[in-house]
Amino acid sequence: MLLRCFPELALISQLDSSSAGRYSCVLCGMSDFRLRVFAAVARHLSFTKAGQELFISQPAVTKHIRELEAEYSQRLLERRGSRVTLTEAGRLLQAHAETVAAAQQALTEQLLALRNPNETAGRLRLGASTTLSQYVLPGLLPAFQARYPQVQLSLRNANSEQIAEALLRGELDLGFVEGRTKSRDLHYELLLPDELVAVRSARTNGLAHTPLTLAEALAHPLVLRERGSGTLEILEFALRAQHIKLSALPVAIYLDNTEAIKSYLEAAPEALGFVSRRALDRELAAGALSVVPIVGLHLSRQFEAVWVQGQPPIRAAQRFMSLVREQLQ
Repeated sequence: MLLRCFPELALISQLDSSSAGRYSCVLCGMSDFRLRVFAAVARHLSFTKAGQELFISQPAVTKHIRELEAEYSQRLLERRGSRVTLTEAGRLLQAHAETVAAAQQALTEQLLALRNPNETAGRLRLGASTTLSQYVLPGLLPAFQARYPQVQLSLRNANSEQIAEALLRGELDLGFVEGRTKSRDLHYELLLPDELVAVRSARTNGLAHTPLTLAEALAHPLVLRERGSGTLEILEFALRAQHIKLSALPVAIYLDNTEAIKSYLEAAPEALGFVSRRALDRELAAGALSVVPIVGLHLSRQFEAVWVQGQPPIRAAQRFMSLVREQLQ
């Protein structure tokens, strides 16, 4: 039974029969795919997003959840239209599912280390703020997958605040964020520098490249990232140093991703936004957007890798960090 669940663990055959039987039961329970499905639904509170994460259909997600509910004779989820919430039994099972997944990851790493110290397998749950997840990390993922094909890789896109919270809840193994706010419970390591720039539509009668004073720039309708994003935090910090409150500015709209900001700016020539220079290659080349110099305003920031303080990153996370440093250099 053990080898059927984990064929790569043939080395454990050296255990005596009673020990092997005990491990067989534990590992077979840990490998139950239904728990992974439930954990994904509980994490996203969405059947659709859980299916996307696990590459299965929404009906398949529903089937696995119904089987678990039938097995335990309890409702695990409450479904009202498209909204999903956890029942008390669901919250209990979610905690168990995460514990089981962590135990399986640790066991897989330890057994592989016995067989080959250089081999890496198991899961790696990455989380990154929007700029990093859209414009920096995707180009690095294929190289990691080619080098470590046994690692099950996932990448969650959220703002910096949400990534930090997910790390502390044990939902991620490694995060990538930007911004100035730091949690004492997390460890931060510099990844690479970045710069935010003011941007507007290039359809402005030749005025897009004209330097503006800070007062002139802030008189435009502003298109900004949402609260909790590192991008907004950097801007707010810089304005505070100039004794300017964000609440006093003409903010047209707050949007939760850079692509939405760029699309809005293309359609609204009078508006001004602030985005990472790394996110503008396509629009600058196409002549759709232009960078607007602002006198006396420089918005530098750092992209950082982050993990839980006092808990060394798992082997797969360490390997990923090594590859990121190698590629970015």
